[in-house]
Amino acid sequence: MTQTLTYRIHDVVPYINWIYFFHAWGFPPRFAAVSRLHGCESCRSAWLSEFPEAERERASEALRLFQDARSMLAQLDEKFYTHVRFGLYPANADGDDLRLTDPDVPGRKLRLPLLRQQHTVKPGEPYLCLSDFVRPLEQGRPDTVGVFAATVDPEMEHLYEKGEEADDFKHLLGQTLSDRLAEASTEKMHQEVRKTYWGYASNEQLSISDLLIEKFTGIRPAVGYPSLPDQSVNFILSEWLGFPEIGIHLTENGAMVPHASVSGLILAHPSARYFAVGKIGEDQLRSYAQRRGLSSEEVRKILAANLTT
Repeated sequence: MTQTLTYRIHDVVPYINWIYFFHAWGFPPRFAAVSRLHGCESCRSAWLSEFPEAERERASEALRLFQDARSMLAQLDEKFYTHVRFGLYPANADGDDLRLTDPDVPGRKLRLPLLRQQHTVKPGEPYLCLSDFVRPLEQGRPDTVGVFAATVDPEMEHLYEKGEEADDFKHLLGQTLSDRLAEASTEKMHQEVRKTYWGYASNEQLSISDLLIEKFTGIRPAVGYPSLPDQSVNFILSEWLGFPEIGIHLTENGAMVPHASVSGLILAHPSARYFAVGKIGEDQLRSYAQRRGLSSEEVRKILAANLTT
């Protein structure tokens, strides 16, 4: 199953994680609580009064920034959309690789090499790989793995960039909101996948606040993040899922354009959790290179941040 979803801006705004929005502007997480205000003057005044005198000016800045963000979101809602493409595929773990098949295209298969931790935070912890959360091939029956990509209309990233309307603050605000809207679209899609398309949590009853602290079952590790650090995996996933179908194109190193895009996997195992692959040694580098069909030197460049030397 492969689906393409298009969302109105107002449909995904409730799924924005404002902590990350404010983080992008240099505000600590506590200032994101402004997003929960009802909007009346008395609520704003009461919220500001909760801060020590030394922080009140900074809180006022956060309040103004949030008001500007809400105003821009209303403008974006008039003419822009976000887009998500996802697929759910029969899959199995084969060691540190995932094997996917496409039920809609006979004979179409994908082998996705993954990385395993070689160091853990606590003694006795397992050395994790994302394939650990998918049914092993030797069990003789398939599991399911999701692949996804989400993005925004590309024009959103370039608002107020040039010409008579050029405005550095509004341009940066538009970029920041585009990032959050792409992530929010992924959050909404993942909820719909769990409850409807895949349906493995069809009775889920979670508030959006619960969603944003990941109380749901399963994970969606994103490409370029600690569990799936190899950005070049985007080339594999794009060919499999069809990123261009929603307007995503890749640079020569696998970065996505528009920048406000996110891609990754959907895993449903109830014990699935996020982790950092961290530093890897020469043995895993050579193994990963072989499984990817690349030279060790190519992988050394791709995974420079994950190498011990």
